[in-house]
Amino acid sequence: MIPFLSLQQINAQYADELKQVAAEVIDSGWYLLGEKVKKFEQELSVYIGVKNVVACANGLDALRLILKGYIELGAIKEGDEIIVPANTYIATILAITDNRLKPVLVEPDINTYNLDISLIEKHITQKTRAIMVVHLYGRTCWSEELENIAKKYNLKIIEDNAQAIGAYYIPSSTLTSTSSIKRTGSLGDAAGFSFYPGKNLGALGDAGAVATNDDKLAEVVRALGNYGSKKKYINEYLGFNSRMDEIQAAFLSVKLKYLEQGNLIRHQIAQYYIENIKQPNITLPTFLEPMVISHEPETRNSKLETSNPEPKTFLQHVWHLFVIRHPEREKLQKYIEQNGIQTLIHYPVPPHKQGAYSALSNLHLPITEQIHNDVLSLPISPVMTLDEVEIVTELINNF
Repeated sequence: MIPFLSLQQINAQYADELKQVAAEVIDSGWYLLGEKVKKFEQELSVYIGVKNVVACANGLDALRLILKGYIELGAIKEGDEIIVPANTYIATILAITDNRLKPVLVEPDINTYNLDISLIEKHITQKTRAIMVVHLYGRTCWSEELENIAKKYNLKIIEDNAQAIGAYYIPSSTLTSTSSIKRTGSLGDAAGFSFYPGKNLGALGDAGAVATNDDKLAEVVRALGNYGSKKKYINEYLGFNSRMDEIQAAFLSVKLKYLEQGNLIRHQIAQYYIENIKQPNITLPTFLEPMVISHEPETRNSKLETSNPEPKTFLQHVWHLFVIRHPEREKLQKYIEQNGIQTLIHYPVPPHKQGAYSALSNLHLPITEQIHNDVLSLPISPVMTLDEVEIVTELINNF
């Protein structure tokens, strides 16, 4: 059996370090809102290139906190509209409806599976307050057109960066200078991160974070996630409990050091699949060439980045998932699994067809529905061997 993702193998690489920091937390006697969380928040802010990171309990809460923060600040009010991709995991939309806001579902680009930015403007109304983009499967979803639309209509841009930590946006005008290249999570007004165990940067339990350059939003988000309190027993907001514990923060600090290496391995596996899968009825994801800079790039923000210079390879896709399409998806999946290879479907039912959103079931979203009917995720991870990748490829070619 070739597993879809072996979390045991992934974490075994760092087992000694993980056990050491776990012991440090246990021995400290301090398990919430302590130094390990502060340390990880600072490390992540440097890595992403933002001023503020607020750790929280999970990725859904990160998005919930951002929207609730904007409501408390008066930038958004209940009943306002948030543009969101129709092709996404349901958590993206749950964050919107949980804040009594209206999701406006927009079709994806069939070639990227991300939000089709060219369709956004026709969905904007007087009640639109934000665009929530999802860097789905690990591929950056951004453009100058998106920035111009947000500026034209005075909209916030919120990134759901649950699947793309470490990816970059490289403007089309960029040649050899890195001054305009930024990581996902630093592109919009705020971003939500998930550190669910299966993510490229995964905790050993649930964990999440909010990233933003907006100091006031960060302050409000931090209070909201701590029962609405900035000072113990003094509650300024109707908040809730969404805190990252010390042990998960300690684990994430260890694993953050190895994220770039892991993303590069994922990139190499994806490149092998794309170059070697030769099955006429399979639609492969489009391959984005990384930008490779042979010299040390200029530092954009010395305060944030001097201690952590940019890597030489800039990936626009970090391949959290490697997703193919096939018109006979179930038949293909059964064949692959009968031959000892585990696959998953991300995702079998689109949000607007879920029972939880029956009010949206009448929406006509044919591209989204086609994607959900046809997609299949192949194994991809930093611990896959070349032999395993070759076996998967050969098996699919023989289908």
